[in-house]
Amino acid sequence: MVPVKFLAAASLLNVGLDYLLVVIIPYGIAGAAFATVFSQAIAGIGIAAYTYWKEPMLRLRVVKHRLTKGVYAEILRFSFAASAQQSVMNFGILLVQGLVNSFGSSVMAAFAAGVKIDTLAYMPAQEFGNTFSLFVSQNHGAGDHERIKKGIKSAVTVAMSFCIVVSGIVFCFARYLMMIFVNPQESEIINIGAGYLRVEGAFYCGIGLLFLLYALYRGIGKPETALLLTVISLGTRVILAYILSSFEQIGVVGIWWAIPIGWLLADITGIVKWKKHGW
Repeated sequence: MVPVKFLAAASLLNVGLDYLLVVIIPYGIAGAAFATVFSQAIAGIGIAAYTYWKEPMLRLRVVKHRLTKGVYAEILRFSFAASAQQSVMNFGILLVQGLVNSFGSSVMAAFAAGVKIDTLAYMPAQEFGNTFSLFVSQNHGAGDHERIKKGIKSAVTVAMSFCIVVSGIVFCFARYLMMIFVNPQESEIINIGAGYLRVEGAFYCGIGLLFLLYALYRGIGKPETALLLTVISLGTRVILAYILSSFEQIGVVGIWWAIPIGWLLADITGIVKWKKHGW
């Protein structure tokens, strides 16, 4: 809970610095960038200091460790898969953002606000997935596969229940949620953003399940599979977004539909591979 408090404090600091360095002192994009980096640095330092003083077992000590080649190879494998996964995600997001930008400023503004609402809506499911990864890895290391099976059922039940509730809220109150970030007089932007949320936000179960699959495969020591699911999800999203939006009858709505379709295909792939795993 303490790291969460540091992150929450850093978020508040980020908001305050954004206001100071963008509104009061007009440093523009550079001010916003500095506020973000500075706030994250403060959070990192705070968490590191707390860990050092309160968790003696996690303190770094200058001692001689003999790491085998197998340990180095495993660290390298996990590090490469994790970094590649993040790179693929960000590259795919950039490609989609470029396509969105081609539809004009109103669509750009609506998409930006919609993405912020998305982040707030499914962030708990994402963090639940991170926690689930720890559960799986601990039981996998202990060889307790039956407990992992039971944990999967419980995790899916909790995550899907949450996503269904959040999807219902976002679908029903899409216009009001858009007004958090957009002036109520900007009716065109609000309409476009509400349309985005009612398509993409209705399928949060797709990304909620995908977070669990990422966690599951990382937990059992198969980060390459998590990377594969990311490639399928983002690759499908980008390809379908460009194809569907090119039809005049579909337009920008094709970009919205490409997102849940990408989630669905990645989910199916992850489930099929898990069935073949044989547990």
